[in-house]
Amino acid sequence: MPLLKKKPFTLLEPPKDLEPNELVYQVRFTKEIFRDYEVYLNRINLYRQRFWTCKVSGKGNLTYEEALVSEKHAAEKVPEIPKELMTPALRTIQFSMLSLKDLADTIAAKLQEHLFVGAELHGKRKKGDLCPCKILKVLEDSTVKTKYEVAWLDRNKKVTETAVVNRDDLIWKKSPFSRNSLKPFIRKSTRQSFPWVLYDKLAEKYRISRDPPQDLKGKVFIQDGVVYNKRKKDAMEVKDSGKLKKKKVEAEEAEATKKEDNHQKEEPIKYPIDDLLVQPETDDPVFTVRPLPSRDFNVPMDGVGDLLMVWDFLSSFSKLLHLWPFSLEDFENAICRKGSNVNLIVETHSSLIQLLKSEKDECFSAVQKRTRALKITLSNWTDYLCDFLEIINIGDLSTHITTIKRGHYGLLDAQVKLGILRELVNQVLETDIAREKLAGYVEERQVLLSMKRGEALEEGRKKREEKEWLKAKSVDNGATNGHGVDSTENNQPVLSNGNHIGQNGQIAKNKGEAFSTRPNHASNNSRHLEIESKKTGKKKNMGVESQAEKGIDLTKKEALLLLRDEKIAASTWSIKERRRAYFERELEKRILHTNPLGKDRDYNRYWWFKRDGRVFVESSDSKLWGYYCCKEEIDALMGSLNPKGERERALQKQVEKFYSRICLELQKRSKDLATKIALEEAVHRRSTRVRALPRENPANAFLNYVNRWKED
Repeated sequence: MPLLKKKPFTLLEPPKDLEPNELVYQVRFTKEIFRDYEVYLNRINLYRQRFWTCKVSGKGNLTYEEALVSEKHAAEKVPEIPKELMTPALRTIQFSMLSLKDLADTIAAKLQEHLFVGAELHGKRKKGDLCPCKILKVLEDSTVKTKYEVAWLDRNKKVTETAVVNRDDLIWKKSPFSRNSLKPFIRKSTRQSFPWVLYDKLAEKYRISRDPPQDLKGKVFIQDGVVYNKRKKDAMEVKDSGKLKKKKVEAEEAEATKKEDNHQKEEPIKYPIDDLLVQPETDDPVFTVRPLPSRDFNVPMDGVGDLLMVWDFLSSFSKLLHLWPFSLEDFENAICRKGSNVNLIVETHSSLIQLLKSEKDECFSAVQKRTRALKITLSNWTDYLCDFLEIINIGDLSTHITTIKRGHYGLLDAQVKLGILRELVNQVLETDIAREKLAGYVEERQVLLSMKRGEALEEGRKKREEKEWLKAKSVDNGATNGHGVDSTENNQPVLSNGNHIGQNGQIAKNKGEAFSTRPNHASNNSRHLEIESKKTGKKKNMGVESQAEKGIDLTKKEALLLLRDEKIAASTWSIKERRRAYFERELEKRILHTNPLGKDRDYNRYWWFKRDGRVFVESSDSKLWGYYCCKEEIDALMGSLNPKGERERALQKQVEKFYSRICLELQKRSKDLATKIALEEAVHRRSTRVRALPRENPANAFLNYVNRWKED
């Protein structure tokens, strides 16, 4: 039993006045029964906390269930102590006040003194050499010392000869029981520690006294069948007398227990939890009513599972079987067809049997001795099918061999046909051809996933480099703006000649700036200086205008560059999307098996087959099936899932992942169904004088099936 904070924990007894039909809450791994949900939930939360300890191994920081599993595994590793040594070992444990380490050392030392039949140790031979030996028999004699009959062993532990030796001639080179191996044995055998007390049944079995020895009567006492230390008794007496002076350890334990209870009451529930434990709350959103799935199958309800399994296999491995794919509705209609053999069913059986025949395994080894045509045709495929049924020898299917031999396969029930196809598929899956194909798919999927992972890593590396480049560029720009040419507080643009453009479009003159590129001579008069200054002013005004035009041109260039960057980003994103779609498409081509989307609160499984579009619902016991066939039903299903539950949250994520594809397939299915209905109405509106052939009816489209991949 796991320990709670290294102390024994007692399970609750079931209610005494429990009615047979009363609805209660039960803990799965302890079988405790509760009537109140809050009490049950608090107990579950207690078991989920990580302060439980494995009693056998002493491993801590576990949940209750993990501690149970740890005890089970540790109990398997507990050493088997011979019956001759159990009594002295248990007597040493009973009412011992030693620590676990010291107690294990004491037991190991005592067991080393006792020899038993089957013990392998070393003994002294006549020459004084130590040789390995094995005790065969204990020779007891009251007049002399105990002697032992031993068998001398060689290097391969084979018996070479036997001899009788004294106890002094036998030596343990290695202790038969180590301290670490005895610790689990001590924990497993006792119900409490300090003092160590054996279980009552174990003590009674080996006749160990359950009364404390004389030397411990002043240190321990028994109350209500439990052995207590004397210090605890003194504390109880102080409490009864009204002088409540608890010791430090007891105070800490009481405070920790109180905090724990308050914590359990105040701590909110951490979602998601098990769906059956989720209770409605005021802050929950409004959930839609889950729609009832349609159940209008043509095959019996207990055969829907086989129908889906066989069709999914035939569709997934159609190229391996050389079988042209067909829809689930056509397959269902062909299975339910009575009377003549349908070409779709004939080609399906022929493809499966041909693969088994080419494998030449045990299934068709006996067929080779019979006079059968090498090629499977419309006339002889039933002979091969009968041979197959005789070989597998399944009672429910073998009884129909006579009907098939008479050429009345079409008269068999749909459930029998599906049972035969199920066995054929199971046999094909065991062939080397199918296994090699699956192994090839596994390798190809690994290569694709490796490529996808490599591209993702490369993209992440490029993003990091781009981020670092932009960071370095921003640092450089900051350095240039802070330490470059002189600038005004308004960061006005600078002309090529070093002048600054003001906000009013005028030129701000710098100190000592010359207005002309030619040198000024002292002989020039003022008139000449005025002319030169006017010319320079005109040139500078023209520079301002040209700079404004350049600004417009720069703005256009920036816009073009921005547009180009957007186009590049869009093209890059489209490339990423195409690559992602490519990997998904290639992985789907190499599908190994179809997994359900998930489960709901009541463990109903939801299946989605990409080649059909519908979402199928399987009950928890696999006895009922249904399906959703329109977008509105899928939306209602998603709105009814509670994300606080573990199963429904996982199911909701999977439905959201494939939502767009499911809706697209359902739309295609609705269009095809509308087209078929329109064609059927057109057929019914024809004149009775011009009767339409049965194959022209869209409902009988499966009769027109042709296997385009059939091998010649």
